[in-house]
Amino acid sequence: MKLISTNPGNNYEINGEVEISTVDEIKTKVELANNAKKEWKKIGISKRIEYIKSLVSEFEKRKEEITILITKEMGKPVSQARGEVTGSFDDINGFYKWSQVALKDEITHEDESAKHRIIYEPWGTAAVITPWNYPFEMFVWGAFPNLLAGNTVVFKISEECPLMGKLIEEVVSNSNLPKGVFNVVHGDGEVGKILVNQDIDLIWFTGSTKAGEYLYETAGKKFIKAVLEMGGSNPGVIFEDVDTKSIAENLYNKRFSNCGQVCMALKRLIVHESIFDKIVEELKSIVETKKRGNPINTDVEIGSLAAKRQLDLLKDQVKDAVDKGAKIVIGGHEPDDLEGAYYMPTILTDITKDMKVWNDEVFGPVLSVISFKTESEAVELANDTIYGLGAIVYSKDKERALRAASQIDAGTVEINGANRWKECNPFGGYKKSGMGREHGIIGFRELCQVKVISESK
Repeated sequence: MKLISTNPGNNYEINGEVEISTVDEIKTKVELANNAKKEWKKIGISKRIEYIKSLVSEFEKRKEEITILITKEMGKPVSQARGEVTGSFDDINGFYKWSQVALKDEITHEDESAKHRIIYEPWGTAAVITPWNYPFEMFVWGAFPNLLAGNTVVFKISEECPLMGKLIEEVVSNSNLPKGVFNVVHGDGEVGKILVNQDIDLIWFTGSTKAGEYLYETAGKKFIKAVLEMGGSNPGVIFEDVDTKSIAENLYNKRFSNCGQVCMALKRLIVHESIFDKIVEELKSIVETKKRGNPINTDVEIGSLAAKRQLDLLKDQVKDAVDKGAKIVIGGHEPDDLEGAYYMPTILTDITKDMKVWNDEVFGPVLSVISFKTESEAVELANDTIYGLGAIVYSKDKERALRAASQIDAGTVEINGANRWKECNPFGGYKKSGMGREHGIIGFRELCQVKVISESK
């Protein structure tokens, strides 16, 4: 059987196909990883970095090919796809630094008779499963920290971007990485289920909350570690003392970048009633200036959604909102001039808590805006979700902004536009947004077992 890759930004034109991995092939890949894990652990972090730098240089040779493939498989504007690829290589450079800091032995006690130290050892074989919205970057985030930590990897990318999985496999197979250290399987969720039920030691996953819950249950039954980054419905709290014009472009980018298909995107905008109309009008004006079109064109700012199923889900969420009284400020429909998985950038007001756009994760260019009167009401609205990945707060009153941030249940809160994306920072969520953390010292140690060795002198 084959996975067919289609181009959602060009009326679902076929990009190519990939053979779905069989059960026997999956078992063989896991066996290869298990056979390689002792030696990969043994060579140590410095030697692992050498191998990975050599591998990364092979990917760098194909940067433009990777960029175009991202655009063709999931509809991301080519300028944003290029930014994804460039940012991914920056991330890897950060991983070299923080892996060495995180994995270094720690002396916890020493006296005249004994020395005690903590050492960080890999779990073994990691099943790494990544989504389609950042196909290359999520591969980088999932695979390279695990490899640096000393875990071998069996990798599966989303079925929406199978050619990216094929390219990754091709680059690795032509590199000098030892056999079995990194392995690729191809397929949909059923292949992922088969993979995680093999003899693995760790599950690393980014994707939907529904899939993450299944993987957590599987990990629990197997009694193995799971690091899960799942859905989000990030709130943005905007207090009345802000300059609406100066923050509007950032709010637009937080919601509509990558056509709104970002786990950390702003999805529910919570605005003080005194500036509500101003904020909505500023955002509407910005949306009207953005160029839509085929994402392969360099001047396009808003491309397509990744797949027809994403388009259908988004249409259902907006229809539910409108049927329950939501007002469409702009957008709210498919464009007439484009063929593929396109949806107009949309702003909705008159939001009520029984609407899908409030309760579900909205993975597309739709922003719901709701008003508040008091600080406590704003925090309550922000926390009115099963998710807790991120949030933003805007206020000139820094004490108030910090107070609100401390009460919002989220793994990350950005105040007044301070960008949280640094390799030193851990990333992950509260509630059903996930479990465990990625990046920085904390993220690397999630990928390790902790051992104490006490030795007499």
